[in-house]
Amino acid sequence: MLCPLTLALSLLPLLTSAAQQYVQATLSDGVTVLVPDARQPSLYTQNFGDCLGNSAVNVTRFDAAYYQDNMTVLFHLEGNTNVANESIMKQGVDNVAVYIGVFAYGESRFDLTFNPCMAQIASLCPMNRSVPIEANGIIPVNQQDVSGIPPLAFTIPDFEGQAVLRLFSNSSQTEIGCYSAVITNGATLSHPSAVGTVLGLFTVVAIIASAATAVYGDHIPTIRTHYAHSLSIFVVFAVFHHIFYTGALSMNWPSVTVAWWSNFAWTAGMIYSRPMQDSINQLLGSNHGNLSMVGAAGSGGASDNIAGGYSISQIYKRDASKVYWRWSSSVEDVAKHLRQRGFESHIAKRAASSNSVSSPWYGRPVPPGLPIPGNFSGLAGTLSQELIPASNAFMTGFLWFVILIVLVGISILAFKCILEILSRHRWLRTKRLGHFQNNWIRYTIQAILRTIHVAFFMMMFLTMFEFTFSSSGGVDAVAALVFMAVLICMSYFAAITCYDRLHCGHYEVRPDRLHLVQCRVLSNRIPWLGLGLESQRSEKSGQRPSIYSLPVKSIRYMCDEPQRLNVHDDEDFIERRGWIFARFRRTRWWFFPAWLFYEFIRACFYGGAAGHPMTQVFGLLVVETLALVAIVLARPFEGRRLNALMVYFLGFSKVATVALSAAFDPRFNLPRITTTVIGVVIIVIQGILTILLLGAIAVGAITSYMSLTRNTEDFKPRSWAGLRQRYFAHLKKAPLDRPPTPAPSPEEPKEPYFHVKTVRREIKIGDKGDDSAPISRCDLPASRTSISKPETVLTSRANSVARLDNRQSSLPFGARNVRGASWSTRDFEAHNKADSPSSSRHVSALYDRTYPTHPNSRRGSMYGTPVHIGSEASLAKGDDALQAHQQPIARTPAIRESDGGLDVRRSRATSLDISAIAGINGSELRKGPSTVDEGSSHQDDEIVEEPRL
Repeated sequence: MLCPLTLALSLLPLLTSAAQQYVQATLSDGVTVLVPDARQPSLYTQNFGDCLGNSAVNVTRFDAAYYQDNMTVLFHLEGNTNVANESIMKQGVDNVAVYIGVFAYGESRFDLTFNPCMAQIASLCPMNRSVPIEANGIIPVNQQDVSGIPPLAFTIPDFEGQAVLRLFSNSSQTEIGCYSAVITNGATLSHPSAVGTVLGLFTVVAIIASAATAVYGDHIPTIRTHYAHSLSIFVVFAVFHHIFYTGALSMNWPSVTVAWWSNFAWTAGMIYSRPMQDSINQLLGSNHGNLSMVGAAGSGGASDNIAGGYSISQIYKRDASKVYWRWSSSVEDVAKHLRQRGFESHIAKRAASSNSVSSPWYGRPVPPGLPIPGNFSGLAGTLSQELIPASNAFMTGFLWFVILIVLVGISILAFKCILEILSRHRWLRTKRLGHFQNNWIRYTIQAILRTIHVAFFMMMFLTMFEFTFSSSGGVDAVAALVFMAVLICMSYFAAITCYDRLHCGHYEVRPDRLHLVQCRVLSNRIPWLGLGLESQRSEKSGQRPSIYSLPVKSIRYMCDEPQRLNVHDDEDFIERRGWIFARFRRTRWWFFPAWLFYEFIRACFYGGAAGHPMTQVFGLLVVETLALVAIVLARPFEGRRLNALMVYFLGFSKVATVALSAAFDPRFNLPRITTTVIGVVIIVIQGILTILLLGAIAVGAITSYMSLTRNTEDFKPRSWAGLRQRYFAHLKKAPLDRPPTPAPSPEEPKEPYFHVKTVRREIKIGDKGDDSAPISRCDLPASRTSISKPETVLTSRANSVARLDNRQSSLPFGARNVRGASWSTRDFEAHNKADSPSSSRHVSALYDRTYPTHPNSRRGSMYGTPVHIGSEASLAKGDDALQAHQQPIARTPAIRESDGGLDVRRSRATSLDISAIAGINGSELRKGPSTVDEGSSHQDDEIVEEPRL
């Protein structure tokens, strides 16, 4: 069984090649090759329309193509006529009557005028109502003929070109037929099936992520917080509507922009459905409105200026020999090139007639109400890509809007039923959806209201455009009802929401000042200018220098109920009105009525001013600029991504798009190549905005997943755990709506320095002289003196006495330590053993190590200064002088000398400082008011108090 199948598959290419027809083609390097006859042409026509209005010739098929490989132009014409017997051009008369012109970017690139009788087109020579018109042929061209076509035309997306066919009557020398077809090279930015599908998938992801955060949870403020940081469907469709409805401006758009906008047509409710369009046409009847009102040239109407128009005098003054001089000098040679083919007719025909297999390289007549192909002015030209007439725009958008509302209600009801089924079978483990299950009716109503809120601008624009266009009385009545219903509905909920929150307070008008201050944006990288009120300037902004200020009046709302919960903690208010304000900041919850007013003003300019391009452009430019400044200052959304998309990126795109659109006004008469370049700039701006939106949807889906797993300990993937913690930390701070904590100012580098202003000389124990000697003070100039390393390095030992000698110290005398030296752990151990007789020698050694002996004294002073202890009177004199100054008292252990050594008694003081030195050879230790019995070596512990200097 496999052998016959293998044989059939091997013969299939041969059978296919045998059925395929080939023609010769000469490449650019002069090589002649065989190419398929059904190949895609370099340039070819698509849909066509009547540009005369009352053509005597009804053309049902008009297509032409240019093949660059073999330098030929093919044309095919089919139709019929109601003329009884009319010869377009009599045989042998040297006048012309059939004109074919090719135009690219508003300029003539190729034209041909010929006599159909000389081309042996029998159906046109003469023309009769009983004979169907069918003409086709091959026209060879050379490089000189197509030199006006730039090479870029064969590769640039959405090549802007037109092919115009004109038929003239020989008897009356008038135009009896005119048809125009759009020319393309096959490359286009219009891919609704691909691009639209991708946008639709991302939109569905955003809807699911946003809805999931709204229904998951049982604590209302927590649900609101996570819902506020998911990506808003309102923002998604605001971006889509801005992109598509840019084409509603009454401008002569380049073809590339219209092709780009066709990818977003479904988001604006412009979805083509043949049954729906037929139903709307029945409602409208034959009245499709006046397309010239919006700047478009309607198909089926007189368009004398199409492709620059024509001059009948020039048509009939031209000589036939001059028409064909490029190929030959005889009529016979002309007939050889332009003749009705028999066996070779398949070469001249790019597609067969209706009773054979169709080719994709030709177009069809456009439906009534559409503009002439190649004319992309206003909303009519934008909708022509979707084959939707401008007269059907309102009803098409309205019907799909109603379908969307029904789908939203059915979706929520289906979700409720699924949850009930899962709960009954105990397959639903979480109880976090209980709040939704108990309030699913409220969720349904609020979802429908939210859908109306999202489509507010679209419905306002379509209704106003219908009022301006006025296609039918019945449709106008429906538009009026829809306009009043949507406007009253949104206005009512905006007013009642503000009243519920503000009726318990009052407003105060206070004098204030508006400051123009210096600031920095993008993480303090770029210097910028900001505005701020004096009453709202924080500590950080208050420190910024004010460049200029103006006196203004500020209006503040003062609540009469201080204990009332704020708008984000009021659960009842969130449940009733959260669908309209939940995503806004705590201090910007009132932003939604301002946004509705802004969208209504935009719709008035787009729809109400249709047909007045300069009013639209400059009016919208003012509105969008003011709105951008106001929204940047307000930053209404609580989520950072929403603020970035809605405030900065979307606002900039609106202003830039409207400003650039002014170049497309026909009164400026800019070259079409220039307008195409400007159109590409608009596409780049809107393309970047779309990419940012898709990225925000992806990030929003991730954060929504984190919000849905906020009660799960085992979060996966674990590599996102750090991001999740930071995200939750941000969610805790965001509802507070407080300005960010200013970054700490950088600390100055620390240097080893100090300032010495005064030096005070205190009396020491060893000082001689009068007790009442004044204290010396030395004022030094304030200077920054660096600490230099002393000549003798002082050894630092932890928990030990710092040995400071007079010769080693670099400090002045008055700046030395007036406290006693501290004791180490080893000193305490030696002190605890002081009661034993065997420890006297150890204590003596300890004393010598702690207080080094001065060369001029018998014992060294503990302050590092020489103290002469030569007599008991000198000690008494020093003690009396110190007591006279009433210095602080410190507790020190009692020290005495017995049997030629020092006896250190245990003290109750926590800080042990040796503050006196006993005399030699049995001299008694002076201790202030108390004395120590020299002969008693086993007395109780005493507290010896001595002045601390």
